[in-house]
Amino acid sequence: MSAEHLINRVTILGTGLIGGSFGLALRKYTTNVCVSGWDRTEIVGEAQARDAVDQSFSGDLAPALHNADLIYIALPIAPTIDLLPEIARHAPAYALVTDACSTKVRIAQAAAEHFSSEKGPLYLGGHPMAGRELSGIAHADAELFRGNTYALIRAASEQENPRVAAFVKILEKIGARPLWLGAPQHDYAVGLASHLPQLAAVALAGFLYDRLDENGLPITLAGPGLRDSLRLAGSSYATWRDIVLTNQEVLSAALDLFARRLDDLRERLASRELEGDFDSANELYKLLRSL
Repeated sequence: MSAEHLINRVTILGTGLIGGSFGLALRKYTTNVCVSGWDRTEIVGEAQARDAVDQSFSGDLAPALHNADLIYIALPIAPTIDLLPEIARHAPAYALVTDACSTKVRIAQAAAEHFSSEKGPLYLGGHPMAGRELSGIAHADAELFRGNTYALIRAASEQENPRVAAFVKILEKIGARPLWLGAPQHDYAVGLASHLPQLAAVALAGFLYDRLDENGLPITLAGPGLRDSLRLAGSSYATWRDIVLTNQEVLSAALDLFARRLDDLRERLASRELEGDFDSANELYKLLRSL
């Protein structure tokens, strides 16, 4: 049996943007995979109406996990941690359990308390770098993962585990680019590359909002540049609360360093030394475009 066919029954816990998109991607790019969804009744019902899942569950978790080869947790960080003990109790011994949470250190610590690498369900931390500023099943898209990095948190020596290999094969089928790294390394990197930009957008949006006049200036003169810069400002606090709480140390240090960089820019405003900052920014932009 090929690695891919070790996963025939998938249960998605949380059928919002990420979970719903994963279900849609499975339905589009894999064959002979039955997809179940577990969430609040109205949400999982909409996921089933959109054909993101074949069958839906709500309430009691145990029936949703029955016979699942892959259990995909697409819930916020706090609910994920709270559910880990129950998932460990009810998941089949042969199942692979993975999450899509945006920070990994706290999840890895909690998973280690309930999952053993020696027997029973196998736990694999993960994080698709494929979010959007708008959440919910209404915005789910089968192409959400295509071309985007998918972080996987596990020791390199265990990457060849058949269950893990089967999941990686699925990720590749839906267009994701798997990347293996440690949990602390992941949280540091996303703190700078994802969480800091989010907070910077919130700060800039708040700064401008506080300065709106009766005519809507300065926003009435905003062009596409500001809209691009503030796209992340449309994200909800509910989505980001647990992320910020579980990556405080990295974010605090990053904000301090970023604030110093802004101070440096202010000092160089009157000189041509600012040209070097633009040159560095241009190089980074080119690098991002090439990825």
